[in-house]
Amino acid sequence: MSEMPEVPLEEAALSGPLGAEPALRAQPREDGSSPLVLVLGATGYIGGRLVPRLLAGGYRVRVLTRSGARLAALPWAGDVEVVEGDAADADAMGRAMDGVDVVYYLIHSMHAGRDYGRLDRAIALTVAKAAAAHRVGRIVYLSGLHPDGVDLSPHLASRKEVGDILVASATPTLVLQAGVVIGSGSASFEMIRHLTEVLPYMPAPRWVRNRIQPIAVRDVIWYLLAAAHVEGDVNREVDIGGPDVMRYSEMMNGYADVAGLPRRGITALPVLTPSLASHWVGLVTPVPRQIARPLVESLLHSCVVKDDAVAGLIPPPPEGLTGYREAVRLALGRIEIDQVETSWVDARVPGAPSDPMPSDPDWAGRTVFQDRRSKVTSAQPGPVWDVITTVGGATGWYSASVLWAARGLMDRVAGGVGQRRGRRTRGDLRVGDAVDVWRVEVLEPERLLRLRAEMRVPGKAWLELGVEPTSSGSVYRQRAVFFPRGLTGRLYWLSMLPFHGLIFSGMVNRIVAEAEGAEPAGQR
Repeated sequence: MSEMPEVPLEEAALSGPLGAEPALRAQPREDGSSPLVLVLGATGYIGGRLVPRLLAGGYRVRVLTRSGARLAALPWAGDVEVVEGDAADADAMGRAMDGVDVVYYLIHSMHAGRDYGRLDRAIALTVAKAAAAHRVGRIVYLSGLHPDGVDLSPHLASRKEVGDILVASATPTLVLQAGVVIGSGSASFEMIRHLTEVLPYMPAPRWVRNRIQPIAVRDVIWYLLAAAHVEGDVNREVDIGGPDVMRYSEMMNGYADVAGLPRRGITALPVLTPSLASHWVGLVTPVPRQIARPLVESLLHSCVVKDDAVAGLIPPPPEGLTGYREAVRLALGRIEIDQVETSWVDARVPGAPSDPMPSDPDWAGRTVFQDRRSKVTSAQPGPVWDVITTVGGATGWYSASVLWAARGLMDRVAGGVGQRRGRRTRGDLRVGDAVDVWRVEVLEPERLLRLRAEMRVPGKAWLELGVEPTSSGSVYRQRAVFFPRGLTGRLYWLSMLPFHGLIFSGMVNRIVAEAEGAEPAGQR
């Protein structure tokens, strides 16, 4: 296992716990070897931040993933053991559990469609059985803060059920129940950020008056890391939260204060149901309604920490828990310097195609539409590639921005992710990343970027942007590929042809011009 790079103090302060702190470092086994940790959900928002800190703390880390290619793109991929398989598959879970000391359960099937409750239950039972069979020392599960004695939303009820299954299992389990997580890239934070920035006045559902207890993502990571040190016989649920208890409306205006915006007028209306509110959030913010609805539903009741039982098991961070406004300031700082570690935008989209584009010879006998374009340029491949890998998000698509925006709005109205989903960072791109309505399927440096469409279309679509060296510069190549579904798919492609002429030709010309303009004159 390679050594983790030393992190400057200013970055450590910005990033939160590093995992190498004495209170968080791995405690060797009796034979002197490092303990082995299995992380379920390692490519998710929390898991992607937890894994490198476990490595820094001296743990051996194993991950279970359905996509080895997506995992391979992560900066710590070479330092972990990888087991490919599905979390609901008993055989795959058995292989992943072999020899494990601690299991981190960080998966939630919210993005798997309407039947996520059944899938969550099946995965929890599979994990419980495998952990018992392999004599795992502890399970740590990150759940949601919720009140007692009320009918919970399907989202929270499912998370509570998973916790109940694990606590009832033969393996000691610590369930950490967290409230709204505030951090760069979290869906909850992005919802607050965009609602506050877009709307000077907001008619809101009644839940804006409910009291909630947000927690900074750095404090969630601290509790997770420290949970591995809890005594083996502890088997229970505990609440975790930040130091501030607030109304949702206060969170929005707290964000406005930190961001230097005027305070927002907010009026609670009794007529906005969770369904209507999630549609409205989906239109106003980049968070699509499939993700917005469970977030909205989790705010229907006041959710605050019921007791300080966690303090008897896990001491707080040395510098204390992070206040809400400080958490917002830190999140905005990460966004400003373009160093967002993980983001909700990279979560799977329910119903979106996930199978890769077949190779060209496999197209024989199938209906396929293509738009191919290329342009020779004096720019070297490097500058062209730099432009290619910054497409989407705040940069845009170098052509017909109004048409791209209109297509994205149509997708949001149809229930898709829409153009405003953006991307995790402006400059870094890796396999599995979301880029507006696309997802990175292939990334071959200075050669090919292939994007798979996750918009609502009657078929399957891909967009390829590539560059090849020539004796005097390079040639930029661009290809859109569409496999139509039935007559509707064919009519869709035909109806889009006039717009393709504007969008795709503009992209070719602008991308090449941008690359030539960015290249130093002496290298042209």
